[in-house]
Amino acid sequence: MGEEIWLSLAKEFSDIPDVGTITLITVRLVIAAALGGILGYERERKGRSAGVRTHMLVAVGAALFVIGPLQSGMQIADLSRVLQGVVQGIGFLGAGAIMVRSAQRRVEGLTTAANIWATAGIGVIAGLGLEATAVLSTVVVLIILAAIPLILPKDSEIDSGSS
Repeated sequence: MGEEIWLSLAKEFSDIPDVGTITLITVRLVIAAALGGILGYERERKGRSAGVRTHMLVAVGAALFVIGPLQSGMQIADLSRVLQGVVQGIGFLGAGAIMVRSAQRRVEGLTTAANIWATAGIGVIAGLGLEATAVLSTVVVLIILAAIPLILPKDSEIDSGSS
């Protein structure tokens, strides 16, 4: 009976068949976490509501929603439904970051919401194994977050307060 239990458990945990597969999964998840963390650090440094942990979790979660179906044999063409769900879920999360301050006639949090959305996209790309594209995308997002405020006047963005 003990052997039967052991074989059942071994079979249940056999979704990672070899060292190569565990290496790929680890690299994809660590890349997603690191890139999400970099974007979250930039937001946290500016005192925004969604910081390092939030961005890391969004990126890793998005990567998992890609890695799991691919690992279970889902065809790339069918993955579009999964990606639609990720985008919709992140939209809901991002909506929670947006606040309308009617007294000041301002909308705050749009940049944070957009950054969470971009972070999820980067997580998806990392989950697909496109690490170089994920790194390049992170650099582009960081440039947008760092350079655009230096170029545009402070009043130019609708969410200039606590974006």
